[in-house]
Amino acid sequence: MCSDATRWCPAYVGIGSNLDSPQDHVLTAIDELKSLSVSVVTGVSSLYRSAPMGPADQDDYINAAAAILTQLSPHDFFSRLCTIEFSHGRKREGERWGPRTLDLDLLVFGASQLDDDVLTVPHPGIGDRNFVLLPLNELAPHLIVPGLGSVASLTDTILRSGKRIEKIQDELT
Repeated sequence: MCSDATRWCPAYVGIGSNLDSPQDHVLTAIDELKSLSVSVVTGVSSLYRSAPMGPADQDDYINAAAAILTQLSPHDFFSRLCTIEFSHGRKREGERWGPRTLDLDLLVFGASQLDDDVLTVPHPGIGDRNFVLLPLNELAPHLIVPGLGSVASLTDTILRSGKRIEKIQDELT
């Protein structure tokens, strides 16, 4: 679980935006992730454009994923993600799956499996979302998502769904 504060734990973050220059929000968020204390970004996926999940009357999303090593606990790490979202004008209210300036999802945190009032890890929708799996597959195809299997096998399954997604910029590293 990587609970010892002296250990580095791998974490994977999904990044998305579809409001107010979404590509700029995603790129700025990646820079902000790089400045988190006791954390190191080890990889960033390509950027993808995908159809919105939820109401269809919203703009497409720009998505990416980041691989990070951190000494923070899962809850402290998630709190830092929420702070970054808030700095981009994100409000956690209103329509579920509606438009947003920035969405940072903690996808996987080591081998942790958590489900409490604040945080669920692995992210509950990870196996059903092409805009999560394709970027994550670039970074960690052999990663085992606790309870679901490898990212590569989940990606193979989701690619057969035919949902629209397109790579718009190669890996940012």
